[in-house]
This record gives sequence, structure tokens and C-alpha cells, in this order.
Amino acid sequence: MSEEVLDEWQIALKQKKAELEICQKEHHVKSCMKCEKLLNCTLRDTYIKAVYDSMSKGKGGGFEF
Repeated sequence: MSEEVLDEWQIALKQKKAELEICQKEHHVKSCMKCEKLLNCTLRDTYIKAVYDSMSKGKGGGFEF
């Protein structure tokens, strides 16, 4: 049995994901894409930043798609 050790970026990401899921439940949507506040949502913006930070471990840099 192994325990997953989370770094500060993964912890922040889990917290922001939980906050986002609570918001989705409150607004009765399963995806932010169905929310009328999609383009002006600071909660979603902070979640996206947490995703990028967890990928780069806070070192910045660009993510080109």
C-alpha cells in the first residue's frame, strides 16, 4: 500500500477543483461551459491557474496549444 505525497501545487489544485465542483452543484450544471458566467468567472480563472501551476510547479512558462 503506497500513499500519494502531494506537493503544494497539487494541494492547491485539489482545493480549487473542490471549490469549482461546489459552484457547479450550486448552479445546477455539470460543466462550466454550460454556465452563463463562464467568461467572467474568477473562480474558474483561479482553477485554471492552479492547473497550470500544478503542471509547471509554479515556475511559469507558456503552455502552447
